[in-house]
Amino acid sequence: MLVTILEATRGYERWAGAQIPLVRGQLTAKHKAMKEDVIEFLRATFYRWAQVFPSVCPDLNSAVSVLAAGDNHVASYGTWRDAFGRLVWGVDDFDEAYHMPFASDLVRLSTSAVLEATQSGLRGGIRNVCTLVLDGYTEGLKAGGAPFVLEEHHKWLRAIALEHLDIPAEFWKKLDKLPILDKRIPAAVRKGFRKMLPDPKLPYRVARRTAGIGSLGRPRYVAIADWQGGQIAIEAKAALPSSYIWAAGIADKKIYYEDVVTHAKRCPDPCVRLDRRWLLRRLSPDSSPIEVEGLPRHKEQDRLLHAMGWELANIHLGTRHGKVLLADLRKRPAASFRAGVKNMAKAVTSDWKDWKQRSR
Repeated sequence: MLVTILEATRGYERWAGAQIPLVRGQLTAKHKAMKEDVIEFLRATFYRWAQVFPSVCPDLNSAVSVLAAGDNHVASYGTWRDAFGRLVWGVDDFDEAYHMPFASDLVRLSTSAVLEATQSGLRGGIRNVCTLVLDGYTEGLKAGGAPFVLEEHHKWLRAIALEHLDIPAEFWKKLDKLPILDKRIPAAVRKGFRKMLPDPKLPYRVARRTAGIGSLGRPRYVAIADWQGGQIAIEAKAALPSSYIWAAGIADKKIYYEDVVTHAKRCPDPCVRLDRRWLLRRLSPDSSPIEVEGLPRHKEQDRLLHAMGWELANIHLGTRHGKVLLADLRKRPAASFRAGVKNMAKAVTSDWKDWKQRSR
């Protein structure tokens, strides 16, 4: 029998706190944000999803295992620059990557889109969402995967991406307002910054930053420096093994972030790396999220959901041959995915309501 959402949250945070020094003030803010709406709750609680999915969707939980994104939802996609400076789009969050049924990523993405429809202009009927995501995923598998490089191809997506990029002046103004830390930071973080900086002797200042909701509570440090006529910034975030490990009771302390990025059919961001137990990445106005509910037209929303399904194929193809995944898909009628999305949306909403009542 499943424990309550309150008990699950306490258990997960005890597990996480035994591995890294959690920032308690951020956890308090996270718990408050989880009350705000069901979408924020979903994004903050992959640990609960990993608990609930096997019992709510036992048939889909038997799907072929892949190295999956894990905490995948409509806000998990954004842009970055590859090693040749090309603008690339795709999943930009692999904190929860682990070996799990491929169907979990598909159902979680679709569930997030359906829940978004409850309070935005997204055309989020379960049938429409599942059809778009599954079609994109299937086409991606059949094609053997293909990265979303926004140059001569995907002009429609490039136009959307350019509209969502941060304005550089405003981006750096926001970073400059972050409170500068005057205390020592972990030695591993300083070593990581030195490795990432263009000159290891380059002076920099360190600030504290909060972002997102799923990883609130993890220490984050940002190194900001002046270099060759402009500013650069590198973030270090404490890394944890996937909460899927905690939920399943698996004895595995490995962090799979780099594994999934290395093997997926994508153009990786060269300025993202895992250094010991710290995830280091460049902060840039070219690295911006693109959320489907922010698009004004249904046609664009549909195309983006289809592309999100394809991008999941790019990721899953890193550890499984497309023929294996397609064969498994053929055994699962689309109705089973729609039922899974419907049932998981109910389960998430029920937990959210319970959280609002039980938590303080």
